[in-house]
Amino acid sequence: MADKTSPASGWPIAKGDFHSGDAKSCVAVVTMGSHLDEQGICDAGAALCGSCKTENLGLEKVIANIISNPNIRFVLTCGTEVKGHLSGQTFQALHANGIEGGKVVGSKGAIPFIENLDDAAIKRFQAQVELVDIMETEDLGAIKAKIAELAGKDPGAFGEAPMVVEVKEAEGGAEEVGGEIAEMNGDLALIHARFKIIEKMVTDIGYRDRLAAGVYSGKIEGLMIGLIVSFAILGFLLLG
Repeated sequence: MADKTSPASGWPIAKGDFHSGDAKSCVAVVTMGSHLDEQGICDAGAALCGSCKTENLGLEKVIANIISNPNIRFVLTCGTEVKGHLSGQTFQALHANGIEGGKVVGSKGAIPFIENLDDAAIKRFQAQVELVDIMETEDLGAIKAKIAELAGKDPGAFGEAPMVVEVKEAEGGAEEVGGEIAEMNGDLALIHARFKIIEKMVTDIGYRDRLAAGVYSGKIEGLMIGLIVSFAILGFLLLG
């Protein structure tokens, strides 16, 4: 029997739209934009099952719950893709490529910016689990069969202690509505993404303007010093 360990106290540590099952199971199931029989999937052997509609906060919560439970070694992605957010594609890109400058490398989502997970957490996620992709599948029979298949390959708990990270429900892909997190629609997500791009462009322009101002100021100062030295030499020659 594969070696097992205890997850972090209070696991699952990040609360969201999912159900938890046997904490010693090696499989977590993410249904992306679909709402399936999550409890039934957990009863079939999954440690965790739920949707993930955003390519930032949603992914962060899923990953936080995975790395805080070393027993999870496979993540089964299924269900339908989320328009605009592309959380499924972003999840796969994050596992394959990591992040650069806070952005998921290779993501085609609207706002694929990760704020709550540092480089160590991303690397832990990449090392701990294998992604198994059956996206666009909503057939419960197929999902449960894949869980059973993966359970038969259980390599045992990951060889490091649970990693606990705090996921703050800040802006970036979700809105607070009535005290609950409500997902943005695709069009609104694209607008927010463009605002982020514009903000970065404005910041870059500011940096370039300051640099240009500094260069210009240096040129003027050099010219003045040159003129002063030239006049001094000319006066010395005339008086001499």
